[in-house]
Amino acid sequence: MKKKGLLTVFFCLIVTFINAQQKLRVGVDGLTHDHIGQVLESNKRGDIEIVGIAEPNKELGLRYLKRYNLPDNLLFSSLEEMVAKTKPTAVCAFNSILEHLHTVEVCAEKGIHVMVEKPLATNTTDAKKMAALAQKHKIHLLTNYETTWYSSHRKAHELIQNEAEMGKINKVVVRDGHRGPKEIGCTKEFLAWLTDPVKNGGGAVIDFGCYGANLMTWFMNGQKPISVTAVTKQIKPEVYPNVDDEATIILTYPHAEAILEASWNWPFDRKDTEIYSQTSYIFADKSQMKMRKGGREAVEENVPLAPIPNPENDSFLYLTAVVQGKINPDNSLSSLQNNLIVVEILEKAIQSAKTGKAITF
Repeated sequence: MKKKGLLTVFFCLIVTFINAQQKLRVGVDGLTHDHIGQVLESNKRGDIEIVGIAEPNKELGLRYLKRYNLPDNLLFSSLEEMVAKTKPTAVCAFNSILEHLHTVEVCAEKGIHVMVEKPLATNTTDAKKMAALAQKHKIHLLTNYETTWYSSHRKAHELIQNEAEMGKINKVVVRDGHRGPKEIGCTKEFLAWLTDPVKNGGGAVIDFGCYGANLMTWFMNGQKPISVTAVTKQIKPEVYPNVDDEATIILTYPHAEAILEASWNWPFDRKDTEIYSQTSYIFADKSQMKMRKGGREAVEENVPLAPIPNPENDSFLYLTAVVQGKINPDNSLSSLQNNLIVVEILEKAIQSAKTGKAITF
């Protein structure tokens, strides 16, 4: 019996060791993005292991360490020091969009995979540099969007790919945003760069225009639009004097168009998508999908949504699976291919808004 008990203990230790080995060793670059709670909660659940955090603002760093009951020795003043001392397998960027290039520059040559918060970059010059580094050093470079993990979007994509079910799409309308980052209580550290035209690249046009560009590129199987036309406004210049708070972007394709409505002026939070073909209509948001198909007498119906299976339902589980070679991210919502197009769309949208002209690809 004693021998059997020892074998049981030994087996448990082996299982524990294997599970520990499967956890992704993650470094965090920056704490100024208010989505930082996502990675800290993932660490708290045991999905990943945070081995270091790079944040030059020590007061901010200690604040988050205390909130999540993390040891002080996880905090480093620079990304270079953090990766040198902790050797993470992947780094997740929670800094300004402008700083994403630096994250990749430091990590790529060391073979460290990178996931950034949306969008990939503020401009195509930086995005192309990041892509070249990722390809040269053979690392994964992913972009994380909240809307990637909506089961409604996965179902919509499935229906679009089946033209017999949906018909060929001809119009997509994507609405994203909220009352405004200041109005909803974003931290001062987040607001400092989110409302900076250089560090963020723009206002609502970047912050929420990227969601629709990401989804439409996926729905169109990576096809670039023919042209981009955009109008941006400052409805609250006294609140956001340096960036737009309202943007409408129109993407044209040979047989379809997309209207992306990005706003810091909605009366409520929204991330919803309408998809039209000549015979069908889909409405999708975070929690539901409705569909109407057929003739004039057709009735709108709720579409049952199956939960997305692990590890494709969570950004950090997904990152782990990609790094471990269990998932090929090519042409997914998180992929480099998709997000290079997203950055190009956003750049042309800003150019269109400034010139008052449609910008062709």
